[in-house]
Parts: sequence; C-alpha cells; structure tokens
Amino acid sequence: MIAFDLTDEQREMRNLAHRFAEQEIRPIAAEYDEREEVPWDIIRKAVQSGFTSYYIPEIYGGGGITDTVTHCLVDEELFWGCAGVGTIIGGVSLCATPIILAGSEAQKEKYLSRFCDPSQPVLGAFALTEPQAGSDPASLTTYARRESDYYVINGAKTFITNGGIADIYVIFATVDPRKGRQGITAFIAEKGWPGLIAGKKEQKMGIRASHTATLTFEELRLPLENRLGQEGEGFKIAMKTFETTRTHTAIGAVGLARAAYEYALQYSQERIQFGQPIFQHQAISFMLADMAMQIDAARLLCWRAAYLADQGIYATKEASMAKAFAADVAMRVTTDAVQILGGYGYIRDYPVEKWMRDAKIMQIYEGTAQIQRHIIAQHLAKK
Repeated sequence: MIAFDLTDEQREMRNLAHRFAEQEIRPIAAEYDEREEVPWDIIRKAVQSGFTSYYIPEIYGGGGITDTVTHCLVDEELFWGCAGVGTIIGGVSLCATPIILAGSEAQKEKYLSRFCDPSQPVLGAFALTEPQAGSDPASLTTYARRESDYYVINGAKTFITNGGIADIYVIFATVDPRKGRQGITAFIAEKGWPGLIAGKKEQKMGIRASHTATLTFEELRLPLENRLGQEGEGFKIAMKTFETTRTHTAIGAVGLARAAYEYALQYSQERIQFGQPIFQHQAISFMLADMAMQIDAARLLCWRAAYLADQGIYATKEASMAKAFAADVAMRVTTDAVQILGGYGYIRDYPVEKWMRDAKIMQIYEGTAQIQRHIIAQHLAKK
C-alpha cells in the first residue's frame, strides 16, 4: 500500500519549521550571507525551539520524533528559509546521528543530552574529509595510535561544517593505514581539548552563513571511552550515517529549489512585458511548469528514501538517487529563476542569485553528484 498522508504530528512539525523559517530565518538570510557570519541569535532560537534535538530520543532529553520522514519535512522548510542556516543546524544532526547509531549508553547520555539543552547552543561537527581524502574516505591519513587507555590523534581535516565553532566532534582516523577502510575508527572529541586546533575559515561561494573550516590534530589525546564503536568500525559508521543524512541533504535541496521557484512564479505574474505578465508567455510558463514538476519529483524521491529508512529497509541506492536528483534540480531551478528575473536576478537586491550560489554545494557536499551515481551504478550491477 502506498500513501502520502502525513500524520497530525508531522504536519505540526512542518508548520512549526515553516513559521520559524519565515519569521526568523528569512529576514536575516541576505545580511548574514553578505557578512559571511553565523547568525548566533537565530541559532539560539533554533535550539530553544528544538530544531537541533527533536529527533533525539526522549530518554536523553530530545523530542523523541525519530522518523526520517518528519526530519525531511523540517529540513525542507529550514532550507527554504536559508541553506546556510539549514547547514549549521544540519551539522548538529550529522554529528549526533553516528552517536545515536553506534554510541555506548554512556556516550549517548553524555553527548546527546548536551544537544538537548535549550539554555545554550551546542553545535556538532562531523570530521571525515581530508585534503587528499574527499570522495574516497578510505584513503584518509589522520592517524590514531593507542597508548594504554588513550588514543593519540594526529592529522588534518578540511571543509568541516561547524569546524572550529562546534562543541562536539565525531572524528574519523585510521588505527592502521595498511588496513584501508578496515582500519578506520570513529572517536568523539570536545572543543577546547589540547591538540584540537581550529584552522582557516573558508570563504565560500554559497551557504556563507555557515561556518566551514579546517581542523588540525596535534597529539590530541582521547580517553578510551571516547572511541565510537570498535576499532575498524569507523567506515561502516560513516556510511550508515550517510544513508540517513544524505536524504536530509537531498530534501534541503528541494527546499532551496522551492524557494527560488516560488519567487520566480510570483515575479512572473507581476512583471509586465509586451503588455502582459511574462507568465503569459509560453517560454516563461513552460520553464515554471518544468520547475514545479522537478521539485515534486525530487521531493517524492526523498520521501521514498525516508520511508524505507523508517521501515528498517536498506536504502543506500534510494538515498543516493534522491540526493543526486534533488541536488541537480536545485541547480537547474535556481538557474532558471535567475533567468526569469533577467538582469534583476543577477543583482543582490533580489534573492535568487543567493539561492543559485547556495544550490551548487548541494551537488558537492555529503558525496558529490558523481559519487552518488557511482553508488547507484554499483547497486545496479549487483542486481
């Protein structure tokens, strides 16, 4: 049986997220994009509203709304507000998810509860990518050596969302480079620990309200109890995390595309050329029709992947399909939105140029568009 009905709780969460995006995020999006700064007041309000913790089990202080479909509904609205702000909030989920999936009970009680404290923003970061290990995480070189009841980590990470401003980090390092992915192990670290050094903040094309930076580890000592899972399980933990979070990223692209489409549609009905709204010209109305179709198709792929995940069904292929398709849709739709506004679309007085710049990252982070197609092709070959 296939159905598309949402529960009352899901509709309530979507409406709550939309109101937050409309009333809190949208008014400051352009300003913080221009300043390339984190809007801390908005992040505090997001924490207080539960957007960084609603998916964490109640036993640790979260909202207990653990289904992936609801997460998709919320993420679409937050990214509709601003992809940069959505990325900051998403960085918390990306850090919390491997702890939820693989953490010990003590780790969950210690760290997940911190994300649920409404009195202060606690951010998380997921440190996997390295300068020479992006699409191929199995080739990472950050090294963790065991010393009695500690691990000592040395290495560097790059393009880390919330890097340097996060309070909790999930770090991936190898305990034996000769073992490839079988040597990769996950660890939990905290801001301010000696040897965890925040590096250069990146100046980006888009999602400029989001803080992206390098990290360096110089003799970073972690107690044994901060290993996440067993030695050699890090690669599996990372891939299981992506199986969930790639769907979140995909639906973020849908929200971004929807923002651009809605603005272009309204503009086309108000802009008069040749004596009538430009929407009445087939060249424009057909562009908007294509945009609407593509957004709907992308959303349905995301919902399918989310539904399968909630049923406990292995959905790596479906998550990659959603992520690749939705990211490409975001790029096409935002580009077309700029085209529909013409010269106005190219200047910063109008928001569509920001959405176009933001859209490009959707084809890159959480696995590039090409890597998603590689994953899909691998699953096709297995069949």
